[in-house]
Amino acid sequence: MTAKLLNARLLTGAALATSLFLAQPALAEVEFGALYPFSGELALLGEESFRGLELAVEEMNAKGGVQGEQIVLARGDAVDNNQAIGEARRLTSVEGVSAIFGTYSSGRSMAASQVAELAGIPYFELGAVTADLTNRGFQYLFRTNPTAVQTGATTIDLVREVVAPALGVDPKELKLGILYEDSSFGASVGKYKMEAAAKHGMNVVQEHAYPASTVDMSSIILALQQAEVDVVIQTAYLNDTVLFLRQAHEAGYKPKAIVGAGGGYSMQPAADSVGHDLIDGVFDVDFTQYKINPDAAPGIENFVQAYVDKYGSQPRSGHSLVNYAGSLAILQALDEAEGFDPETIRETVAAMDVPLGQTATGYGVKFDENGQNTRAFYYGMQWQDGQLVTIYPKEAAFAEPRF
Repeated sequence: MTAKLLNARLLTGAALATSLFLAQPALAEVEFGALYPFSGELALLGEESFRGLELAVEEMNAKGGVQGEQIVLARGDAVDNNQAIGEARRLTSVEGVSAIFGTYSSGRSMAASQVAELAGIPYFELGAVTADLTNRGFQYLFRTNPTAVQTGATTIDLVREVVAPALGVDPKELKLGILYEDSSFGASVGKYKMEAAAKHGMNVVQEHAYPASTVDMSSIILALQQAEVDVVIQTAYLNDTVLFLRQAHEAGYKPKAIVGAGGGYSMQPAADSVGHDLIDGVFDVDFTQYKINPDAAPGIENFVQAYVDKYGSQPRSGHSLVNYAGSLAILQALDEAEGFDPETIRETVAAMDVPLGQTATGYGVKFDENGQNTRAFYYGMQWQDGQLVTIYPKEAAFAEPRF
């Protein structure tokens, strides 16, 4: 065979191989929006929340995706409410996503979900708690996490059933001080704490709302001291959590108990910043955390290992877990559907029926007519030896409460 003929055959073979490669169908993909505050003052918990969604997507993709299609996430940065609106419009109209997952912040979610509703695109809220979100009669909105109403009820139950008995007093004899940052999140949670306290005849002697950006809480602390408040109940983000605990310590104010709620009180960075000696003994009511009886939250240990493998550290708060469990349940349900048109997605998710105790948060999934998961709830935790451990309810407890 001449060299010229051999070269011709090689070229022909290469061209055939190239044409066959190019003719192979591209891997099918379905695109969803991931709308979180990736920058700005809420970026830390926004990013932590997104990590949960990201891990759920990677888990599904490793098993073949959803309906045989690999999931692709189009990120949107909800740095504030206006940007959340703009990014929701971009995701629905320009990116053409099949649904949006998010969003951590109640204010951002309220704004962005309205855009999705008008566009007829499903919106899955995995972390925002304001009760108003699912009280608007939307058809395409579903929330997998518990709400501010449950935060209020669980907080007061924790005071009644754990704190008061340990102190040896009637719950109604305790003087309560309720304070909260004044965004839609804090105000909503604060409102339901007040209502739950009133329902049980609890004695609220102080109520304070303040901006989360405040740099001085000394006047609030002085008022709490002068009113001889026994139990401080605060709803806060990271910075105001640290500020309150530091300034209370500096003022020599030592209430009988502090019960927090909100991202600040459940974050390891808050404990590390304020100091373990100051935060130890503080209670927290929040999403599922990691020191919990694993029988109550099946799969939580696998989630933590996947998180460490990917990000090189322990989870910073339960926000990643609640986003992981909620999105994974939805993606698993969609895997059993046929197609990704809005009505198919809406009908599939609306029909979900996951029993309690079947997810890594311990939740189940069953949506009411407004799209709220009726099988989501909160736990009571306490900071002990620099770690946040579950102490309430007893069946999920990792340790006994300390006083």
